[in-house]
Amino acid sequence: MADDAPRDPWVEGIELFNAGRFFDCHEAWEEVWKPARGRDKLFYQGMIQAAVAILHVERGNLRGARSTWQKARFKLYSFPAEHRGIALGELREAVDAFVAAAGPDHRTRGTRPQPPPKILLS
Repeated sequence: MADDAPRDPWVEGIELFNAGRFFDCHEAWEEVWKPARGRDKLFYQGMIQAAVAILHVERGNLRGARSTWQKARFKLYSFPAEHRGIALGELREAVDAFVAAAGPDHRTRGTRPQPPPKILLS
């Protein structure tokens, strides 16, 4: 029996993010980002960039990770610590630490300096 409940790309993206599927997460979130306006658009773009920054770390692209996270960070730090049902403050700190921990010894594709951040619901 199929579930007839409408799919929520925001929630799906959170689940994908927490499963470590950062590329798929960014694809799901693009569905909510594209039609969004104003501050909502800024928030979703920041979340997409956060996922992409983590993906860059995993692929050994540290320069790309730091650059992308810097852009995301600028956007996400303009929102409260709890936003859109998530613990955004904790996520910002976790991604800060994850990107900062990535060093030259993590240049091999598929390696992680530490477990990737998770999105906690607020």
